Amino acid sequence: MMSTLHAVRPAPRATAGRQAALERAARHYDGGVFLSELAQLVAVPTESEKPRGAPYLAFYLTGHMRPMLEKMGFVCEVLVNPALGGPLLLAERVEDPDLPSVLIYGHGDVVRGLEGEWSEGLGPWRLVERMGRVYGRGVADNKGQHLINLAALRSVLAERGRLGFNAKFLLETAGEVGSPGLREICSRHQDRLVADLLLASAGTRIELDRPTLFLGSRGALDFDLVVDLRERGQHAGNWGGLLANPAVLLAHAVATIISESGAIRIPALRPRAIAPAVRKRLGETPLVATIGEPAIDAHWGEPGLSAVEKLLGWNSFEVLAWTAGSPRNPVNVIPPRASAHCQIRYTVDSDPNGFLPAIRQALSDAGLQAVQVRAADRVQMPATRTEPDHHWVTFARRSIERTMGVAPAILPNLGGSLPNHCFTDLLGLPTIWVAHAHRGSGQHAANEHALPQILREGVQMMTGLFWDLGETSGGGPPAS
Repeated sequence: MMSTLHAVRPAPRATAGRQAALERAARHYDGGVFLSELAQLVAVPTESEKPRGAPYLAFYLTGHMRPMLEKMGFVCEVLVNPALGGPLLLAERVEDPDLPSVLIYGHGDVVRGLEGEWSEGLGPWRLVERMGRVYGRGVADNKGQHLINLAALRSVLAERGRLGFNAKFLLETAGEVGSPGLREICSRHQDRLVADLLLASAGTRIELDRPTLFLGSRGALDFDLVVDLRERGQHAGNWGGLLANPAVLLAHAVATIISESGAIRIPALRPRAIAPAVRKRLGETPLVATIGEPAIDAHWGEPGLSAVEKLLGWNSFEVLAWTAGSPRNPVNVIPPRASAHCQIRYTVDSDPNGFLPAIRQALSDAGLQAVQVRAADRVQMPATRTEPDHHWVTFARRSIERTMGVAPAILPNLGGSLPNHCFTDLLGLPTIWVAHAHRGSGQHAANEHALPQILREGVQMMTGLFWDLGETSGGGPPAS
């Protein structure tokens, strides 16, 4: 279902009201209010991957998000997840049906806390500021990011008394387990989710000091390679050299898919091409490792591509887990079975329906018929992309440059995956994701953290964006 798209004109020159709103947003962070609120959110152990997290998922919505949004004049409804995942919250503030409408998304769940793996004095459920970093599970993914957007909305409301546009906020609590049920919710509530734009926050800046916009996400296809040869293991001394080893066959299967330098060997697993407009954008954005990040392996990946092209404009194949025998307690037995959990991240320039058939054919051609290719039992996320020259992208770029004094990087998609297809394919929305984390944030690992500078800039940047959205009206798209 396509949204009723409103034409947009550039926001007027800097006004006293806009500057006052930006200053208010800065005080909101500098005065400690933002981090105090973030500490309350981090303290809720919303682990969607563990059964123990279930009651906290609901409490996150009802005890924290709903009161916060209702104080800003939103009408809220907690929705039952049709896929039996965590609940969702749909909040609406409709000021005038004729105004532009913006849909904001976030997820309140987090990955496992990994208690005991954090550095001394740190932990997943307690916000700690130390050595220029803000630690806690969710500060980067995604509690800190959607709290930035709520703080920015609050700053605009406090300064102007209204938003000047209609805002809809959809918060789920199953984002870290593949967003089951989100598409069904969007389908059921299409009439309530009609908007002109999805403006949300996720992902990491491409450079520490440069704001970054992502226009979609790479898709993710998970699958398993399985070699299951016999009922039980056999003594290596009695059967070595006589029985096929599943782990060795599995190693050859992986080598059939990817080279020793990380290049994908099966043509059907690669993108058809990198679109010229995408290549141009990527060429404007360097990608280098900074302090605290692993050094980029220059030799790894598709030959002839820059680092940013490999990450955002190309497909990648990864082995995420591998099992054979008893890794923690090896014994002198040829294992009966071996398996690897694999993943392909891919761009919209690819045909994911052909991935698994192409792998099966390549393994068969290599004489590896014993290796089974099984689709993983999890939600798969298609690749999405809004065109870089879309007028809403131009609008966002100009607003952020006006606030920050520097042009943001505009990238075709995140390297990771998001349920963006629910908004692009089902709701027909252009999508812009503003990143408020950095690549060395440790998200999904122990010691997850955010940088105060990026959090503070995020609150101001989004305040400027929401302020400018409130000053849009009919009159044609912004000039290029």
